[in-house]
Amino acid sequence: MDNNYFVHASSYVDEPSVIGEGTKIWHFSHVMKDCIIGRDCNIGQNVYISSEVIIGDRVKIQNNVSVYSGVICEDDVFLGPSCVFTNVINPRSFIERKKEYKRTLIGMGASIGANATIVCGNNIGKYALVGAGSVITKDVPDYGVMVGNPGKLIGYVCKCGQRLNFVDKKHETCSSCGKLYLMINGIVRCVEK
Repeated sequence: MDNNYFVHASSYVDEPSVIGEGTKIWHFSHVMKDCIIGRDCNIGQNVYISSEVIIGDRVKIQNNVSVYSGVICEDDVFLGPSCVFTNVINPRSFIERKKEYKRTLIGMGASIGANATIVCGNNIGKYALVGAGSVITKDVPDYGVMVGNPGKLIGYVCKCGQRLNFVDKKHETCSSCGKLYLMINGIVRCVEK
């Protein structure tokens, strides 16, 4: 079969699945059936992607990541090494809870640091940043920076990743790329130029 994507010989892609053009799936990874993976993604070594997961375009999934059913990653998401998702709030090995899987949405451009845990049912906003080792137990706002266990909102970042400073003001211009941001009623929005 002539695919427009790359799968290392040590990896498995169960059918049916949809894999976008230019995507690379590296060593010892397993993509379960009924997944959708977009274009130009990079799936690292020893990655497990469960059934019915949706991965957008240009997503980078680093080594040793487990992405379980119920997770949706929008375009340009970064999943750091060994980060993990859950899909059941109260798991028991002797009780099947597949009908109780909770959805977790990772917004466009968001980055999740190494060894972070995302508890199911909590969404990560677009361009948000989750610090390495954090445990996310509540929603992360767009552009929000969350760190710690449990994760705590400590500020905001630009689309380019530069920290924003909203102290005593409702607008901020990124010192790196010049994009303008507004904070209204605690919600941060980018005003494109």
